[in-house]
Amino acid sequence: MVRYHRHHQLRRGGESMKEDVSQNECKRTRSRLFSLFLLSLLSCCFVLAPSFIGFSFNLNLPHFYPLGTENGPAVLEFCSSVSEGTICCDRTGYRSDICIMKGDIRTHSSSSSIFLYSNPISFNNQMTNLSRTAVSGKQDSDQVHQHEKIKPYTRKWETSLMDTIDELNIIYKKVSLGTGNHSCDVHHDVPALFFSTGGYTGNIYHEFNDGIIPLFITSRQFNKQVVFVILEYHDWWVMKYGDILSRLSDFPAIDFSGDNRTHCFPEAIAGLRIHDELSVDSSLMKDNKSSIVDFRNLLDQAYLPRIKGLIQDEAKEAQDRLSPVLSENQGNKPKLTILSRSGSRMITNENLLVKIAEEIGFIVEVFRPDRTTELAKIYGVLNASEVMVGVHGAAMTHFLFMRPGSVFIQVIPLGTSWAAETYYGEPAKKLGLKYIGYEIQAKESSLWKKYDRDDPVLRDPESINQKGWEYTKKIYLDSQNVTLDVRRFQKRLRRAYEYSASKLKRHLSQ
Repeated sequence: MVRYHRHHQLRRGGESMKEDVSQNECKRTRSRLFSLFLLSLLSCCFVLAPSFIGFSFNLNLPHFYPLGTENGPAVLEFCSSVSEGTICCDRTGYRSDICIMKGDIRTHSSSSSIFLYSNPISFNNQMTNLSRTAVSGKQDSDQVHQHEKIKPYTRKWETSLMDTIDELNIIYKKVSLGTGNHSCDVHHDVPALFFSTGGYTGNIYHEFNDGIIPLFITSRQFNKQVVFVILEYHDWWVMKYGDILSRLSDFPAIDFSGDNRTHCFPEAIAGLRIHDELSVDSSLMKDNKSSIVDFRNLLDQAYLPRIKGLIQDEAKEAQDRLSPVLSENQGNKPKLTILSRSGSRMITNENLLVKIAEEIGFIVEVFRPDRTTELAKIYGVLNASEVMVGVHGAAMTHFLFMRPGSVFIQVIPLGTSWAAETYYGEPAKKLGLKYIGYEIQAKESSLWKKYDRDDPVLRDPESINQKGWEYTKKIYLDSQNVTLDVRRFQKRLRRAYEYSASKLKRHLSQ
């Protein structure tokens, strides 16, 4: 389980010596304080000078924002005011690091580097530089003035995972007068956004939570005028999410390590901003209004055209299944889709669940997507459904494909309550879904037949989870199936039906 820790240290010492200070020493102390005040005032002038006279170097100043806020407003404001020839790195976030730079930016993939070149003539007095050059009769070579390292992936706290992520060098060089022959193979007039598709890529939850949604958050400000430069590039990932990428950028993505050409940019961001689990926090967005609903609207733009194409190419049965107006073709009955699992955490009496749901009044579809299922097809099924039912797991990420106002029923096996609510329940509510969490009882778990009634596995799952992730995964995720108490579960189904049927009736009457 993810836990967030912040440590604060207070330094103490020397108090006994201060108590013995004499009156004369007190006078000298006042004098020192006055001198210190003047020195502090002078220091402030130097600190603020770059903002007024155009100096371009990075100040490693602390960033202050409320505890628990990821990449808070103060940090956004600080890094959004980066001037020409400057690198600003925000390393205060618990989940990710971000570096922003502006100026003459050039890639060098063979050394995993981004170079920011600046001629000192842009920072110092031109005549002074010319005089120094004339006196010395020679010029220095390029000088490295700043060297940052960043792993542009959004699970910064997971050290073992981050060890697998490619590291990016960000190097700021001041080029001496008369030098700086650094040619561009490809010149871009728009900014670059560098990020990694390594890590947990391959898991649908992590692909959205750690990648796609942070990509939306970070690139939103550019209104598609940005080039994505991908570390640990995967052709299948670009193909899988091509519909979404085309709604975030007007330009083809670049394979950083696979493209040895020198790409030049006027601005670049390395790393992605992330807010919370499968969420977009409007207060942290630059426009102060974009939300997870806006991300859902982007999915509409990405997938609805593809769904229309599928409808034209497929038979009438597929048309009914994918059409967003399915319910109009089926009368006033709301559609319920069961995201079916195989292997662990499957519903063993799924056929009985289907029967009960149909008796209540639903049109029921049992949908079994796999790794090869096109996302547009999954989107089409869920976008046309009033209710989605599924057992806790990565596939629940697909609640993002439900229309706001729809119902999401999550079956929560033993030992998964916290994760189910944190990763899917709460985010679903933020999207505007009516969320119903169904925590199973011990008798509904296949573990009931494997352990004694007083075993902590059944009686106190939290104590097992506290032993570590490996216990949670082995016992509750990989070795547990669910046999629903249909009488108990149908109460949730009836609530979902009454809500969906009345909502559908209002919609059809308009």
